[in-house]
Amino acid sequence: MFQKYLRIYSNRFVSRWMVLLIDMAIVAFAFAISNLVRFNFDLTAINFELALRQLAIVSVSYLAGFITFKSFSGIIRHTGVEDAVRLFYATTLATGVLILLNLLTYRFSPNNYGPLSVGLAIVFIQYVFAVFLLVTSRFLFKAVFMAVFEGGKNKVNVIIYGAGKSGTITRNTLLQDDSLHYNVVAFIDDNPSKVFKSVHGVRVYPASILESDFVEKKDVKEVILSIQNISNIRKRQIIDQCLIHNIKVKNVPPVQNWINGELSSKQIKAVKIEDLLQREEIVLDNENVSNEIEEKVVFVTGAAGSIGSEIARQLLHYKPAQLILIDQAESPLYELEIELRKLHAHLLHNVRFVIADVRNDKRMRSLFKKYHPNYVFHAAAYKHVPLMEDNCYEAVLVNVFGTQLLADLSVEFGVSKFVMVSTDKAVNPTNVMGSTKRVAEIYTQSLNNAYAGNTKFVTTRFGNVLGSNGSVIPLFKRQIEAGGPITVTHPDITRYFMTIPEACQLVLEAGVMGNGGEIFIFDMGESVKILDVAKKMVKLSGLTIGKDIQITFTGLRPGEKLYEELLNVQENTVPTHHPKIMIGKVRAYDYDQVAQQLVVLRQILNTGEEHRIVAKIKEIVPEFVSNNSVFEEIDKKRFANDAPENGNKNLGD
Repeated sequence: MFQKYLRIYSNRFVSRWMVLLIDMAIVAFAFAISNLVRFNFDLTAINFELALRQLAIVSVSYLAGFITFKSFSGIIRHTGVEDAVRLFYATTLATGVLILLNLLTYRFSPNNYGPLSVGLAIVFIQYVFAVFLLVTSRFLFKAVFMAVFEGGKNKVNVIIYGAGKSGTITRNTLLQDDSLHYNVVAFIDDNPSKVFKSVHGVRVYPASILESDFVEKKDVKEVILSIQNISNIRKRQIIDQCLIHNIKVKNVPPVQNWINGELSSKQIKAVKIEDLLQREEIVLDNENVSNEIEEKVVFVTGAAGSIGSEIARQLLHYKPAQLILIDQAESPLYELEIELRKLHAHLLHNVRFVIADVRNDKRMRSLFKKYHPNYVFHAAAYKHVPLMEDNCYEAVLVNVFGTQLLADLSVEFGVSKFVMVSTDKAVNPTNVMGSTKRVAEIYTQSLNNAYAGNTKFVTTRFGNVLGSNGSVIPLFKRQIEAGGPITVTHPDITRYFMTIPEACQLVLEAGVMGNGGEIFIFDMGESVKILDVAKKMVKLSGLTIGKDIQITFTGLRPGEKLYEELLNVQENTVPTHHPKIMIGKVRAYDYDQVAQQLVVLRQILNTGEEHRIVAKIKEIVPEFVSNNSVFEEIDKKRFANDAPENGNKNLGD
């Protein structure tokens, strides 16, 4: 019954003024105890009339101290060291006032000890008792509150990784949020000087406790990463160790992302799979990019896509004279405009959002004629492998002839650099999408050789981008939210991953450092098993595979291969000024021969006969061997007839 009424009325009645009243009562009690101690508990030695008058002076002095330092304004159930410090300052001020009154009375009226002259012995005894009782009462009230209000709740035992300033702020944030029911059982820190010490009464342990039975004994449910400076490698190690014990992992955002400089519990969110796939940040030469882009006219095609939009965001900060963002997708381009106007309105005075199709000769020519770009970043392309396998006409029209049109216009209008965004699927392609990107690479390289010294054509090649439209990560997230199953095409399939900002930094760096004809290849690190990604995403969601959610294998999709490559077997690489960027040394192509092949390809494209279209692409890109596709029959015929006596000749010979 007591607990019930305390729950109902505590928040209503325990106001700051009630706290102040209790504090004043404690001061009066401390004064009474001080008098008893001063006179050795001899009541006959105490002048009660004088003591009551002195109590009034003592009370006024302490009231002044409490009001000055607002020691009563904190929420008592969240009492901490800062509240104790405020009480110490308030009582010290009051004691100082009483000492000053005592000295002034002695100075001007040495023989008249009245109420203003509280004995120094009583003043100091009062000070000790007041500090002790005030601080103790605060923590006692907090303990009672926790027992009454929190005792019946199911606590979630957590470990905070990081015992520094960020870690202590995280602890306080968790405890101050009434909607959370966390019990911080330990800190973990990699700094040996902090290990086995205590922070706010919580023990600090080394990271090795994650490998012991500590987490089971303490029934730890979550680990919160609150380290501001930690390498991605170390972060992955911690998260992987937690996932082994089925412990949820949450992350505290960087300090610069805190709201008004303060951490909110709502900002502490579950770790995402992207955090496990990220590698160490690659720092590129931004100053070099700035020198090249500033005051230049820049085109970005496919500007509403994952890569194109991030290129646009980054280019904004390099102050181009004009930034022309081109895409045929109306709604995504409009959303990009809204986003940029909200975040970077001061940078948008020279930005144009243009609805246009890179296949439309008249429209693209009018844009080149109107703006005369210095740089073209070509990110417009169809990229979905299974869809393009079923729609090879569109894949060729956009990826090949859209690129050809833009490349030819770049030469005609004197563009300085044409930077093409390609893909690792162009290496030994097994699908229509990858092969069309390879044809586009071949054409731009041959064009660079034919017009050396004018427009420089540069290609960038990289793997899958985390969080991009249509990628596997968003698909798995949707499937988990729907309760499964998660669909993986093959248990052994692997892919390279990189972040969107990294990919776009590479594109920009390649644009300014390229001399023309290069294919820049990014050090993608180790390839990742997609099945492992799916399993970790399930665990990060707090679910159990086989119990809460299933993983099913659907078989390789048309055109899909198990392992992606970054270089053709006939290619090699040379280093650049940056250890993470390489240049692929590729075969040289004759422009006239390539151009003639594309004339024939366009003629075949106009027939709409898909097998003939793909057969011609295989002739241009002889390493294109279809996998799990209806076009495999073309390879069977091709290889059957591919004998020296047949005299076959193609661009790959």
